[in-house]
Amino acid sequence: MSEPRSKARHRRRRTRKALAVGVPLALTAAGTLAYGSDLGVLGGTGRQASAATPAWAADTADGFASVNSLGQNGTYGGRDGKTVTVKTQAELEKYATATEPYVIVVAGTIAMNPVGKEIKVQSDKTIVGSGTSGHIVGGGFFLGSGVHNVIIRNLTIRDAYQGIWNDKDHDFDAIQMDGAHHVWIDHNDLRHMADGLIDVRKDSTNVTVSWNKLSDNNKTFGIGWTENVKTDITIHHNWIRETEQRNPSTDNAAHAHLYNNFLEDAAGTAIKSSYGNYSRGATKMVLENSYFQGIKNPVIKDSGAAIVQRGSVFSGTSGRNESGGSAFDPKAYYPYTLDQAADIPGILRSGVGPRSGIGTTAAATKAAAATTLTVAADGSGQYRTVQAAVNAVPANNPSRVVIAVKPGTYRELVKVPSNKPHVTIQGTGGSRKDTTIVYNNAAGTPKPGGGTYGTGGSATVAVEADDFQARNLTISNDFDEKANQSLSGHQAVALRTASDKVFLDGIIVNGDQDTLLLDTAAKDKLGRVYVSNSYVVGNVDFIFGRATAVVDKSVITLKKRWDGTSAGYVTAPSTAANRKGILIANSTVSGDVSNGSFFLGRPWHAGGDASLDPQTTVRNTSLSAAVKSTPWTDMSGFSWKDDRFAEYKNSGAGAGSANSNRPHLSDAQAAGQEVADWLAGWTPSAS
Repeated sequence: MSEPRSKARHRRRRTRKALAVGVPLALTAAGTLAYGSDLGVLGGTGRQASAATPAWAADTADGFASVNSLGQNGTYGGRDGKTVTVKTQAELEKYATATEPYVIVVAGTIAMNPVGKEIKVQSDKTIVGSGTSGHIVGGGFFLGSGVHNVIIRNLTIRDAYQGIWNDKDHDFDAIQMDGAHHVWIDHNDLRHMADGLIDVRKDSTNVTVSWNKLSDNNKTFGIGWTENVKTDITIHHNWIRETEQRNPSTDNAAHAHLYNNFLEDAAGTAIKSSYGNYSRGATKMVLENSYFQGIKNPVIKDSGAAIVQRGSVFSGTSGRNESGGSAFDPKAYYPYTLDQAADIPGILRSGVGPRSGIGTTAAATKAAAATTLTVAADGSGQYRTVQAAVNAVPANNPSRVVIAVKPGTYRELVKVPSNKPHVTIQGTGGSRKDTTIVYNNAAGTPKPGGGTYGTGGSATVAVEADDFQARNLTISNDFDEKANQSLSGHQAVALRTASDKVFLDGIIVNGDQDTLLLDTAAKDKLGRVYVSNSYVVGNVDFIFGRATAVVDKSVITLKKRWDGTSAGYVTAPSTAANRKGILIANSTVSGDVSNGSFFLGRPWHAGGDASLDPQTTVRNTSLSAAVKSTPWTDMSGFSWKDDRFAEYKNSGAGAGSANSNRPHLSDAQAAGQEVADWLAGWTPSAS
């Protein structure tokens, strides 16, 4: 985007909102980062899973199941035990009821005998379906008093139904727990059972239920059946469809946090909802950003219960929709990130239930190892250009493709289209400087077919595919501003991303104005980017865009302008409302420029869009004297004070104490603005 010019001023008046308060996820330090002045390899070590252990086996719960209590620190199931594959009921019972930890992979359909049998699962177990093939038919699982640290994931549990809709005689549940704690129920398809799909009873606590489809049932999800007010439970990203009652019914829960769920009563079917979310007894419930479609009595509460509602959508609903009382702040217990309620039906229709990437065994993981394509400018590889290798990736490739680029300079434009996910571009040299992809388009550069490239179109490397990674190379735009003063539009992007789960690790991104554009596929789409152990070089708005982006353990290098002057802006976020913007953490901001010459950021309201809510947080970062004592400034008529700009515990000559022109986060606010809060459940890992 360009610097502000004389134009009509865009103004808005609104109350400046409070920054989120919360408690961060526990993060393990990856080691000490050594910054080399030659832009060489940055030091540091990190823990990696054993090659023989499937990556998904190390997944851990979020929500209340992640909280350290009752002698159990989080929920990680059987990850410390052996991984076994079962295909029969006898095998499943053998390992699920054992005293030692196991990761139990269900590979195929297991019909329970007798019908309605619930296997008594013991502590420290992960029971997971192999891709979409793991089915439990006619029965389920029971977790008794004191059982803890259990994950039930990626399974289809179905068809214990005995022909009586409101069945009082057959207590056949998919998953029942009586007095268990630290349980994670995730990415399952639960349907058509004789009684409940999930029952969380008798003081069971520290439970998280996420990304499940619960459907075609009378009694869906019951919580409580106790006089004690003890249960802590998180219920998020579940699609509850064509169910009559208990959606869920929550009785005497100390803390019930429900968010981003989709409750749907489809028109024209025999199943009619009687109520949706129900807060009973002395329950304290927080309900956020859910979507209710056609539900009768979507939200109800008892006189002694509490419901705090915010941000949900109610479409075609009728009857009671209640709230009242005081509840609790979920971020006092764990971090989380809300999706916008309007997006929830689309997100959940495609995202819930068993996934093909979960539950594959170590052998299957090896069989699906990444494909490697080699690039060498001298012809010694499979391809001479990086783009030729990208073109060779099949559309909708299901697994990782690594494009290994030999040392050299590749003067070309590279585009990774949206239908080619899971691509890694990796330099093979000893240093990130050995392999360079470079071009020199600018926003005002004429296109061969007419017109100009524009800012986004000027990118040397453009990434529109999810799950992209780049490492150990340099991506540069060497547009010569001095030689092109007559050209209108000097923005020259080195790297543009417009997708989700982008991991940039150990790279250099080099340019002048608008070096690194971190965007999303659309204004209403989430686009998470994690930049680590890297260098970003530029002068004007050189980290910018609307992505939810983290620059962590990296060096941000300030560069003089084409005429030798020192003046610039590090960030220009264009964050959509209710999303997170740019987080710079654990990094260094420095460069060979004059003292007090650079702002940390300014708000970019692209196209004059007043609905945007730009955000930059800079925390735990060393700031050189080049940073201004008033580090934020206005842009194009929008005041930075109307948006979200803050610091926390920065150091160095450019750091300063809090004042009205330099807001700092409190400790409580900073606890909700950790790296993990930005990544929202995604753990970037090299592949």
